[in-house]
Amino acid sequence: MKPKYLLTVAAIVAVTQASFAQYSQDALRFSTFQSGSTARIKGVGNAQTALGGDLSSISGNPAGIGFFTHSEMSITPEFDGSKVKSTYYGQGNNTSKSNLNLNNIAAVFYSQLNTPKGADKTKGWLSLNFGVAYDRTNNYYEDIRYSGTNKSNSITDYYANDANANQLANGSLGAWAYDQNLIDQYGSAGNQYRSNATYPPPGVNPNGVTQLSNAIRTGGQSELSLSMGANYSNQFYLGFSVGITNLRYNTTNTFTESGLASVITAIGPPIVTANQNYTNVYTQDQETKGTGFNLKAGFIYKPTEAVRLGATITTPTWYNIDDNYNEGMTTKLNGSNLVGGPANYPFSYKLQTPTRVSGGIAVFFKQFGFISGDVEYLDYSASHLSGDYNSNADNNDIKTLYQSAVNAHVGAEARLASSLFLRGGYGVQGNALKENGSNINTVSGGLGFRSGTYYIDATYSHITGSQTVFPYEIGTNSPAALLNRTNDNVYLTVGFRF
Repeated sequence: MKPKYLLTVAAIVAVTQASFAQYSQDALRFSTFQSGSTARIKGVGNAQTALGGDLSSISGNPAGIGFFTHSEMSITPEFDGSKVKSTYYGQGNNTSKSNLNLNNIAAVFYSQLNTPKGADKTKGWLSLNFGVAYDRTNNYYEDIRYSGTNKSNSITDYYANDANANQLANGSLGAWAYDQNLIDQYGSAGNQYRSNATYPPPGVNPNGVTQLSNAIRTGGQSELSLSMGANYSNQFYLGFSVGITNLRYNTTNTFTESGLASVITAIGPPIVTANQNYTNVYTQDQETKGTGFNLKAGFIYKPTEAVRLGATITTPTWYNIDDNYNEGMTTKLNGSNLVGGPANYPFSYKLQTPTRVSGGIAVFFKQFGFISGDVEYLDYSASHLSGDYNSNADNNDIKTLYQSAVNAHVGAEARLASSLFLRGGYGVQGNALKENGSNINTVSGGLGFRSGTYYIDATYSHITGSQTVFPYEIGTNSPAALLNRTNDNVYLTVGFRF
């Protein structure tokens, strides 16, 4: 199995050792998500744990479907606009990408339970409802570009480190770089390698090298939820669900470097070198697919008619993942085109994501509206990888680089007229990284119109976050790019009761 050294956006962890394990970064990527839900719940910042009575409860807190007294169905398409602003060695770049998705489609089927003749119809188990929902829980569509002039180091230093570690193993980056005159041997033993891009005196290149990273991402995660929720005396609601998950992630990254290399032209003695212009292109492709499942249980309790308390627990999602990784290298040097690879490394493994626990409260002001808030706790360092390989290094990276986090949501809905509603919300997704990451903040607002058995809701959300990424790792002098991300999303829900 070939170690997968994914550059730029894939290398989302801060690495302090000479190399890093390959799948710990994917463990984090596939453990984070934005809840798929109706536009109404998006409008109140996804603060739904204690709310109930919305189709989002099917995959949120399944106890909430116990509130339904009629069957109901809705569909929610989404427009997603992604923007990334990067800064690399003082130079800025901007990229954008947009796409349409189906964020949520859901249905609840109301089933009234029979009560003995003459019994109080408001006491005991009153209904057992069933729900099914499809949710898009993550969207990977994104383009990222950064570039600049690096006067401190070169990607050829990274290739030299690989050569020193693997001694020009067949198909390695170091072997390709050596064949393309980007690195050379030095020292009396002849088994050490260094970059040719830093010509004498060592480590000095007044002109530096120009570097450009381009990454294209597609794919997403989704979940099919099968739920049931029961109503006891219109006061206590209990629910369970099974989630069947699916993921697809594709990324193509091209890292291009141009500069001047001091190439050996004669071995002498004496050794003769000549400075030659070069352009090196390192290309990586990753295609990942996976399926999994999880379980969820929740409750909502009404101590008074105006107050609702709720909680859920979600087991880890257990994934089976197939990963196909390709890499290749080409160099144009002194008019020659030199090619290394491509090489292909398919692999399968298992991923266990963290357990999630959430709690919330909702306060209703009669028919005028409500305020809702909830918090969720999870520990990203508890993610676990396994398979037919030695996963100790990956799991050690997970424990070392990731941390626990709290996600918080708050939102409100106000009735403006008999059929018109105004909504607003705010959410924070806690930073999963101990270093070089940030919280993800979401601000949302929307309107809703309800008439008889039909309704339509629209919501706009603005999501922001930042991250430092490393195009290659060579120790404390590794170059870093700052990425500031924004997503502007629009959701539209159309639903009806039957």
